Amino acid sequence: MSRARTKEKFVRILLYNPDNGVTRNFMPHLWMFLLEALTPSGHEVLLIDGNAQPMDEAGIARYVKEQNIGLVGIGAMTRMIAKAYRMADAIRAAGVPVVMGGPHVTEMPDEALGRDGGTRHADAVALGEADQTWPKIVDDAVRGTLKDVYAPVDAFGQEQKPTLQPYPTIPWNTINLDQFNLVPKAAYRWLKKVGTGWGTFRVIPVESGRGCPYGCEFCTVTGFFGDSIRFRTNESVVNELLLLKERAASEGGKIAVFFIDDNFAINVKRTKSLLRDIIAANAQVHWIAQISANLLRDEELVDLIAAAGGTWIFIGMESIDPTNLASVNKGFNKPGEYAAVLKRLAQRNVFAITSFIFGMDNDTVGVAERTLQQIRTWPAGLPIFGLLTPLPGTPLYTRLKDAGRLTRPKHWLEFKAFAMAHTPLKMTIPEAHAEVLDGWKRSYSPEAIAHAVESFDYKPLGYRINILISRLCFRGIYFPQMGPWAWIKVIAQNRKTIFNLAKEGFLGKGDVLKKTPERSSHRNSASAAD
Repeated sequence: MSRARTKEKFVRILLYNPDNGVTRNFMPHLWMFLLEALTPSGHEVLLIDGNAQPMDEAGIARYVKEQNIGLVGIGAMTRMIAKAYRMADAIRAAGVPVVMGGPHVTEMPDEALGRDGGTRHADAVALGEADQTWPKIVDDAVRGTLKDVYAPVDAFGQEQKPTLQPYPTIPWNTINLDQFNLVPKAAYRWLKKVGTGWGTFRVIPVESGRGCPYGCEFCTVTGFFGDSIRFRTNESVVNELLLLKERAASEGGKIAVFFIDDNFAINVKRTKSLLRDIIAANAQVHWIAQISANLLRDEELVDLIAAAGGTWIFIGMESIDPTNLASVNKGFNKPGEYAAVLKRLAQRNVFAITSFIFGMDNDTVGVAERTLQQIRTWPAGLPIFGLLTPLPGTPLYTRLKDAGRLTRPKHWLEFKAFAMAHTPLKMTIPEAHAEVLDGWKRSYSPEAIAHAVESFDYKPLGYRINILISRLCFRGIYFPQMGPWAWIKVIAQNRKTIFNLAKEGFLGKGDVLKKTPERSSHRNSASAAD
């Protein structure tokens, strides 16, 4: 084979995950690393996460030219799709073909391909999970024979879902993760002096399974991954955790894993088996997972979560109103059980990221205060608040469209963070916006952050640093803090809390008074928004 032919056969591929220009993700997206591992050998793959390496249209057009990129893959969720389209247009204008995929493109392929009368943004689209179609896409791109649509179907046209067995090996030990460090540079020096390894902190996405059978009305998961649950082998997950644990030890920093499974414990028997294997292999790292509240009634499951390294559990509570939950097909959530679930976790040093949606059909003015009244009675955690959003392809979108309640039918083409796209039934759109703002302001004020940190004052220093960093990072979901000056302002606002932790780190535990849980409990009940 001639040298010229060899060069023609292999291409440099860019996998690009866009930001939405407003909010910043706190961890990289797994799809880029998976597709890199699934790329046929010989091709060079470059990765850019727009959240960590911001680029505009001119910048990415220049980049693909300078790097001699021959193919670009862009994956995007609905909130990122407007930016994704703009970047794709710039790349195609530079003469480089673009393949787009992800949940939004799967539901709206004609939009990406310009078949709806709009601009064509992609040379090809990958529908659904691209584990099986990606190698074919790359081969076709090399030959210059890209098709418009790639779908994971068998010879009879039936959709195929990847089994996840075997699962691609992602080389986390060699990937440069510096860009994903969540510790502000301004805080790096004193955190290193504390001596607890908090100079670096990265959250790494890992999946152990895909799919969810619940079918909540507002969720895209069932439509994209399906209701058939598939799992990796326990051995595969354990080996990945061991690799990450080894890296964290070698760097003297912190690594946490976010299990991105849509419901990590959907098969409780299997989850317990995995957790036991993690414990047996000494593969524990700090990890976060999404688990619905109803599954956390199981005491043995919660015991295993704690023993296997579980630190935070993301719980989609959505509402404290059973009527609201029933209206979006999430009646399996029981608000009366929330407090017991969170207490059960906290007793084992596992805490919760509690997610709430305002603007549901039974919400009225004051929903933020009513929700915060409940939150104040729970162990300190990370409450987050959002607005009910009709995403394309969901039953919610169809219901609101049919009822004529959509105010911005294609809201994703002009993304606005925390802005409603339909009219609530029992409040106005501005009132719903005000409720979300109230929830965030009162939960992430310097006073609320200080109360959350103080509620752990009977625990070792690491617990308080954990809640502080977590609160500061989660604050950024609503309040922009993407630049150094924004972070300096946040640090200044919370300087008293930061100073107290730094002082304890320098003085040592023996010189700082520790409270018992009983002595600290009054702070939980009195906190403005814990």
